[in-house]
Amino acid sequence: MKCKKCGCDTLIKNDDWYKCANCGAEIFDTEVQLGDITSPTKEVESLENNHHIAAADEDVNNESEPEKERSKLRDAIDFCIPIVIAIIVAMILKTFVFANAVVPTGSMKNTIEEKDRIIASRIAYRNEDPQRYDVIILKYPDDETQCFVKRVIGLPGETVEIVNGIVYVTKTDGEKIQLDDSFVTNCAPTGDYGPFSVPADSYFVMGDNRNTSWDSRFWDNKYVHKDKILGKVKFKYYPHFSIIE
Repeated sequence: MKCKKCGCDTLIKNDDWYKCANCGAEIFDTEVQLGDITSPTKEVESLENNHHIAAADEDVNNESEPEKERSKLRDAIDFCIPIVIAIIVAMILKTFVFANAVVPTGSMKNTIEEKDRIIASRIAYRNEDPQRYDVIILKYPDDETQCFVKRVIGLPGETVEIVNGIVYVTKTDGEKIQLDDSFVTNCAPTGDYGPFSVPADSYFVMGDNRNTSWDSRFWDNKYVHKDKILGKVKFKYYPHFSIIE
């Protein structure tokens, strides 16, 4: 116990009073109780302490509600940010890097089965041209609201002719070649078509399921301009994963 006047901690007790050895101030012993009555000084101290505690509790209560609201808001923002970023990245990838498609028909059997899900690269032809035998996603020249999956057969400036189901290509240097058909569906291709002269910056395409494919042989606009090629098919991922070659 210290003197409330000078702060001296040397107090001389005399009955119910303390006397400061430094300044002589007398202080009533607040610990003394008369029956159920606490000393006046003790009552004052108790009231003051209760007042300070109540004020502190009020401040805490006043501050806790806004803090809780801000905390909930921060939690919601922290939760949403990764989701928003993921959606934006997915949209960018889908728009500029990859094309995702479900093949609705069997025109590309056995390379791609009906209902297979495939991924194509939109940037594959940014710095190079499509090559023969590439499998591509393209806008159907007769109705560009539809997208087809076909294999590149004839390149710009070449002539394509199908004789008894066998595909022959006369290249730009005049050399005539018979195309590889190892990827064609097991049934023997049939029919005679052409010759077809492929314009500049355009491509002649066919399906691997030759006898049931709706492709350049039958379209009104038979050739696919390079600008209408959406991407090069890289792999199928459902129901089974497989690299497309």
